Amino acid sequence: MASVDLRDNPLGISWVDSGWVPILNPGNVLDYFSERSNPFYDRTCNNEVVKMQRLTLEHLNQMVGVEYILLHAQEPILYIIRKQQRQSATQVIPLADYYIIAGVVYQAPDLGTVIGSRVLSAVHGIQSAFDEAMSYCRYHPSKGYWWHFKDQEEREKAKPKSKKKEEPSSLFQRQRVDTLLLDLRSKFPPTFYQPKPGEKPIPVEVKKEPEPPTEAVKQEEREPAAKSSAPAPPSKPPPEKRARLQ
Repeated sequence: MASVDLRDNPLGISWVDSGWVPILNPGNVLDYFSERSNPFYDRTCNNEVVKMQRLTLEHLNQMVGVEYILLHAQEPILYIIRKQQRQSATQVIPLADYYIIAGVVYQAPDLGTVIGSRVLSAVHGIQSAFDEAMSYCRYHPSKGYWWHFKDQEEREKAKPKSKKKEEPSSLFQRQRVDTLLLDLRSKFPPTFYQPKPGEKPIPVEVKKEPEPPTEAVKQEEREPAAKSSAPAPPSKPPPEKRARLQ
């Protein structure tokens, strides 16, 4: 199996030389970028020709070909270098941009790569959502399709059961119950009552009716006895039926 060269995908690699990091400045950042160990540097560029001939960078404007320039500098942390194709003194075509952050060199992604990465991330998220949704789908020939979530049963178990709402009573029922309660209260009066919740019950004093004198009670007992001893009047027999003469 052939090994994959990192140069085929420069967006996934970076390069740094720790010896240069403390002394980086706009004047030597191009020399730092042109180190032989830097995989982003093209040695066939015009910068290499100017360096070998010991010329200044102003001579790049008079040459045709690939070159590197310092596009932006924000000391001491950020430097941006552009690779471009020079066709004349006034016409260039940008090829790639490289940014150096704290001495680490990266290649900036192009617009097509950024859009492709975002689309791939979106498609992956949508596909994952569809796969998860399909895992909750159930089907039975008699029931059809329905959703069955894993935590649905747990939520139903944890959910407190709601009490059934009682129907309100009618006016007739309330009056009838009140009547029965009053009747029971009169027949069986309470022996204790509680003034407030939590307090000790207090016994109820029941007023007793005064008893009649003993002589009156004896007289009343004698009167019914006398009445019962009196002979009852004889009852007349029914008239006899006489035979009817023909």
